Amino acid sequence: MNNNQQVRAAQPARASQAKTTASAANARPAGNSGAASVATPGGAESPATTASAPAGATATAAAPAAAPATAVAAPAAAPATAVAAPAAAPATAAARFLILPIIVLILAQMGATGDNGALSLATASLTSELGATTAQIQLANMIYPLVGGAFMIAGGLAGTMVGWKKTFRGGILLCALGEVVLALAPSMALFIWGGRVLVGLGASFMIPSVLGLIPLIYQGHDRVIAFGAIGAASGLSALLPLALGVVMQVAGMHITFLALAGYFAIVFAASFTLPAIEQPRERAGFDGVGVALAASGLFLLLIGLSSISSWGLVTPLSTAPFTILGISPALPMAAAGIVVLGILVAYERRVEARGGIAVLPSAFLTTPQVRAGLVACALTFFFMGAQSILMAPYLQLVAGWSPVAVGTISIVTGVPTFALALGIPKFMPQASPRRVIQAGYVAMAAALGIMAFSVTENGASAPLVYLGALMAGVGAGTVSAHASNVVAMALPEREASQSGGIQSTMRNVGQALGVALLGAVLIFGITGTVRSRAAADASISPRVSSALSGVSIDLGSNRTFEDEIAGIPMTDDERKELVSIEATARLDAVRMAYAVGGAVVLAGLITTPAIRDGERRDPAGSAGSTKAKGGRS
Repeated sequence: MNNNQQVRAAQPARASQAKTTASAANARPAGNSGAASVATPGGAESPATTASAPAGATATAAAPAAAPATAVAAPAAAPATAVAAPAAAPATAAARFLILPIIVLILAQMGATGDNGALSLATASLTSELGATTAQIQLANMIYPLVGGAFMIAGGLAGTMVGWKKTFRGGILLCALGEVVLALAPSMALFIWGGRVLVGLGASFMIPSVLGLIPLIYQGHDRVIAFGAIGAASGLSALLPLALGVVMQVAGMHITFLALAGYFAIVFAASFTLPAIEQPRERAGFDGVGVALAASGLFLLLIGLSSISSWGLVTPLSTAPFTILGISPALPMAAAGIVVLGILVAYERRVEARGGIAVLPSAFLTTPQVRAGLVACALTFFFMGAQSILMAPYLQLVAGWSPVAVGTISIVTGVPTFALALGIPKFMPQASPRRVIQAGYVAMAAALGIMAFSVTENGASAPLVYLGALMAGVGAGTVSAHASNVVAMALPEREASQSGGIQSTMRNVGQALGVALLGAVLIFGITGTVRSRAAADASISPRVSSALSGVSIDLGSNRTFEDEIAGIPMTDDERKELVSIEATARLDAVRMAYAVGGAVVLAGLITTPAIRDGERRDPAGSAGSTKAKGGRS
């Protein structure tokens, strides 16, 4: 008699025991109800058995005799009776949180951050070994988020069609290959257009896959914790620049990038420990037109926004590569990107009307809670962009802080980011997502306010700098605790998985907006204020004031400004007065930029009433409903 026959034969004798087991099964959280999975010891999958019956009915599940456990779950509204495997195999009513998968996903997320950290540390080596110019280094920094952001939505669509594990592993391999090219590149051209493009493409598949796998591996409250852990990864990433800095100093740039390639290889190997998932493959054709529209629109938007400070807002700067009707190309390119994205939205409605799989499902734009969650994703990275363009440059260029001293700020910010992004879902499961995100916005705005008052004309107050950094971590970690899950809760299972692409895109757009908007306020604020105040100052001659119109004034120390105006003939008194004017303008512009950033973050509160409390309830029989199972794919 085989195992299945034994269980069925024993069923009448175990009726009372099975009813007791059923009550335990019904006690599971509603978010975890659904298909049950059976795993064999060797890691191979057994078909999942679903127990769903009217009240009083009996559901039977069988497993091989060697299986360690058999789990059968019934919907909370439909009591069922679960029959355990042989007595030697203990049964569990609820699955434990899967630790290993989230570690793998966090490591992948951290790897993307590590690449950017390595590039920032390699500036001197790129200049000395590859002859990199400032413009080439800026392009190398820009090309990764541009390529990654442009193809994130396409990566999200690919994951729903070929499987999230395949796109996850493919993205990791592209990142590893890109790091090898970066390590071996003999020129900046290959470094930028080979290595950086490959890493950006890899990230466009890897990062959406991280967010796409979570709804398939984790359910209910476990999903909330998992999303919080991914948010916490940004806190852990603060440690990478310190570790990479040691490698860079000891072994050099080439070994550092090879070490990152090895890191991605380890993550690739670890990806085979991810549990098997049931993910229906979409049969519709690939939306090539939608992918092209999304990629081109996002590329134009992001490159336009990112280049405002270097190309000029309206009047073209000397660094602008070309002009459009005599004006800077930055805003026209951003506007063209918005137009292309508008065409994408209209086209995708037609795709959905034909029953196709849209690269940008309408639910992402028409569901208020999804929009609120995407705004939260964008504002968190807008906030990070504000820090990168305002705090670090001011401390190094004006206050004279060392890179190591500035690096400690990332630790002060990273610790609370990690603790709160992971701790709030874990230890405050009943906390309202709406209230949590609202509190995070207020904390981020407060952090920007503290940072604004931490800077002085020629320095900074260290206690206020660190207090602002600490509050920044509190705000970012609090919002990250629920931002991704708010999006997933409002969508059916398949769209929740696909949303990883647009979440990642919104992060790139948010960061680009932060750098572009606040960078423009900073640079144009300094330049405009210096010119207007010089023109109004009776101690400065009209000739000197007029000559300032041809000077590009960057953020820097008094000595830097003196070098910028060295070519203008003037008296010592005029030079001294101009330096004083520039120092005051510099401080005013930085504080104004912080104020604008705080206002933008607080504006996010407008979207929060759309965030509802409680977990998503998927429609019965949703095509995208899936469960993670033990074993390997």
